[in-house]
Amino acid sequence: MFGVILVSIGTFFGEISDAIGKNKAENHKESAYTLGFLSLFWGAIFFAAISLFKNDAFVFKASSLPTFSLRVILEIIQLYVSVFALIAADRTTFNFFRTATIPLLLLMDLILGYKIGNPAVVGMSVIIITLLVLFSSKEIKKRGSGLIMFSAVNAVLTVSLFKYDISHYNSVAAEQLLMSLILLVCFFALSKFKAKENPLMFLTKPIFSLQSVSAGLGGVVESFAFNYGSASVMIAAKRSSAIFWSIISGKTYFKEKHVLFKFFVFGFLLIGLIFLAVG
Repeated sequence: MFGVILVSIGTFFGEISDAIGKNKAENHKESAYTLGFLSLFWGAIFFAAISLFKNDAFVFKASSLPTFSLRVILEIIQLYVSVFALIAADRTTFNFFRTATIPLLLLMDLILGYKIGNPAVVGMSVIIITLLVLFSSKEIKKRGSGLIMFSAVNAVLTVSLFKYDISHYNSVAAEQLLMSLILLVCFFALSKFKAKENPLMFLTKPIFSLQSVSAGLGGVVESFAFNYGSASVMIAAKRSSAIFWSIISGKTYFKEKHVLFKFFVFGFLLIGLIFLAVG
C-alpha cells in the first residue's frame, strides 16, 4: 500500500509537468526535445544529491551492464515517442491508452517469478474489459493513439528491466541517475542541433522551471515506489492515479469534455487495481 501512495504522489507532480509541457509545446513555446530534456533535468539533480549525501545510495554493478545497456536503448526510444504522444493526444486519452501496459506487465511478472493470485487475475480481467469498452468509445479522442500504444508496449520492457536491475544489481539512485544523464545528453543534442534551442536557458524562466522540478519530483518518488511491490502492481497504481489527475487537468486546464464518462471508466479501472493489489 505504501508503494501505491508514493506512486499517486509522484503522478500528481508528473501531471503538473505534463500539462505545462503539453501547453507550451502546442503553442510552440518549446520543442518536444526540450520538453524531454526538462522532464529529466531535476530528476537527475535529485538522484545525484541522494547518491552524494546518503550512505550506500549509489550502487552500480558491472554485471548489470547487459540489461542496463538494453534499457538505455529502449528508454531513448520511449522518451522520444512519449513526448510526441504527449503533445498530440488529449490528457486523458494519453493516460487511458497507456493502461494497456498493465496486462502485459502481469505476464512479464509471471515470467520473472512473481506469484500472482486469483484476485489479481480478476483485476486484470476487469482492466482488460474496461479497456476494450474504452477503445470502442466515441467519447474518447483517438488522436495520437498509435504513439501511445507503442509507448505502452515498450514500457513493459523498460519497466521490467528497471525492476530487474534494482532487484538484482543496482540501487534505485544509481540506476536512475546514470539513465537520466544519458537521456539528458541525447535530448540536449536533439534540442540544440535539431530544434535550435538551448534547453538550459528554459530553466531560467519560472514556468519552465516549475515544469522541470515537478517532473523531477514525480520521477524520483515513482522510482522508489517500485521497491515496495511488483512491477505490475506499481504500474497499475501509476496508470490509475495518472488517469485521475489527467481527468482533473483535462477538464480544468484543457477544457476536455465527457468528464462523467471518464470518471465512470476510471472507477472500473480502480476496481481492477484494488483486486490486483490484493492479489
